[in-house]
Amino acid sequence: MPELVKLYMRHTAIGFAIAGGFVALLLGFDVQNLRSLIFGSQDGMLALFLLWFMNGIVFAGVQFAWAVMSMSENNEPRGGMRVRLRRDEVAIPVRVEDKRRPF
Repeated sequence: MPELVKLYMRHTAIGFAIAGGFVALLLGFDVQNLRSLIFGSQDGMLALFLLWFMNGIVFAGVQFAWAVMSMSENNEPRGGMRVRLRRDEVAIPVRVEDKRRPF
């Protein structure tokens, strides 16, 4: 199996595990009475599965994107070009008036 597929499967599983923890925290803290809604309804297990699955898709995508973006070889910032003044040049401050009216 190619390494990229292994990477995708591993980080997708990590994302779904994180989503499981997130849903467990939602139910544990009973956010917006979600636990009572899910366990009090006849279709609560379907709602629980969909909540986990949809969050799993999001967290798996973020986890895989993080893994791919952290694969770069050079993580050091390169920076931009700096403006350097010559010895005979001097930076002169300029006064600017604010003509807006205060509210």
